[in-house]
Amino acid sequence: MRKNDSLTGNLDWPLLIAILTLMFMGLMTVYSVAFDPEHPSIFDFSQKYGKQVMWLGISLFLGTLVFLIDSDIYRKFAVPIYLSVIAMLVIVLFMPEVNGARAWLGIGSMGIQPAEFAKIGTAILLARYLGSTNLRSQDKMTVLIANGIILVPMALILLQPDAGTFIVFTSFLFVLYREGVSYDPIILALLNLLPMRWLHFKQTWLGSHFIPILFVVIFISVTTLLLSQETIAIEMFGGLEVEGKWGMVFFLGIISLVAYFLMRSIFARRDRRRAATIAIIGFVLASGLALVVQLGFDELAPHQKERIELVLGLREDPDGDDYNRNRAMAAVGSGGLFGKGYRNASVSSVRTNHVPESETDFIFCPFAEEWGFAGTIVLVFIYLFILLRIIMIAERQKAAFNRIYAYAVAMILFYHFAINIGMSIEFMPVIGIPLPFFSYGGSSMMSFSIMLFILLKLDSQRKDVLN
Repeated sequence: MRKNDSLTGNLDWPLLIAILTLMFMGLMTVYSVAFDPEHPSIFDFSQKYGKQVMWLGISLFLGTLVFLIDSDIYRKFAVPIYLSVIAMLVIVLFMPEVNGARAWLGIGSMGIQPAEFAKIGTAILLARYLGSTNLRSQDKMTVLIANGIILVPMALILLQPDAGTFIVFTSFLFVLYREGVSYDPIILALLNLLPMRWLHFKQTWLGSHFIPILFVVIFISVTTLLLSQETIAIEMFGGLEVEGKWGMVFFLGIISLVAYFLMRSIFARRDRRRAATIAIIGFVLASGLALVVQLGFDELAPHQKERIELVLGLREDPDGDDYNRNRAMAAVGSGGLFGKGYRNASVSSVRTNHVPESETDFIFCPFAEEWGFAGTIVLVFIYLFILLRIIMIAERQKAAFNRIYAYAVAMILFYHFAINIGMSIEFMPVIGIPLPFFSYGGSSMMSFSIMLFILLKLDSQRKDVLN
């Protein structure tokens, strides 16, 4: 049930002003880094800054349009919206490759990336499903469906392949955590397949806290070992050798069996022996998952493997494969405290091309070079303000749908913000995701505008929603 209210009566103006500020700053940075003296007009649509003006206009128009739509529409039509973006993700797999990936629908520069809009559809359906589910009485099917909503578009995006957007989709897992989605029902279902009764152990502190932590620690440790070592050779039975990945499998299996019998003999009490058994099961599962990660790593494209290895410090190549990050860091550092001034970027200018993609993936570099450390602090502060504002908006919602959607938006923005800037300062691998409302590009600008204006609409009608 809703009351009639003014269109902008409850609009969150601080959030809207912060977003418009980022759009303006991004446009000015694109104009600076791609400036052509022969085409000085910012409205020259033959230049990237002219096209960015066009994308901004379209994005604000679409944002206004979605704001005019009643917020109930997004909840009621969550499934059709989700299926529409899934259909686009399927169609794009049959399109011609662009830069080694099938990620674009359209012709030339007027194409769009369905993966960008898939974030919106996934956020809406996830909010609809979790908002209508009693999480206190969740079962394994609830958890599987919630994860399935996320995994379907992730799988299709991986087929393109688009590693950057694939990683961004993992942000939804934090939304599940915030809403109290637990994997206990699935874990219990697996444990019930064993010939022992595990329910009592699961209800203890050790079962509910220690084992998941142990699982994560082992997974990270074994994954690091596998990524840092190509093969392992084991001699046994007087000369028989097992090499490669299967050598590692055998090695982990032997460790698991030895540890199992040792812990069973050390712990006399029955409940502790059960704890030891589950710890070993956790070790085996974590090791197996780490092995899957390694096998998946082997299937990545060479340039993707190189980027991961460079970030992990497994090898160094500052003038070769790590050239982008190396030059990006040089551009950021060259700005000093207060920068070189507007349109004075040299290292990250498009004209010099020392920093590739300086108007898209590495747009933080020319901004940092022009405005220095002081300017980047202001930019980071604006992003942090937006993130904190969205979280505040999420917490004041009456409807679960609104709250969950708001947290999904916050996590998506955080991933883009943290990874994009992290790429420029050598904290993250180069995976090619834009800086929200800042980087050049139509799909990103439109998708983020639609996403945020839907949130503004949901928040503006929060007082009229009755759960």
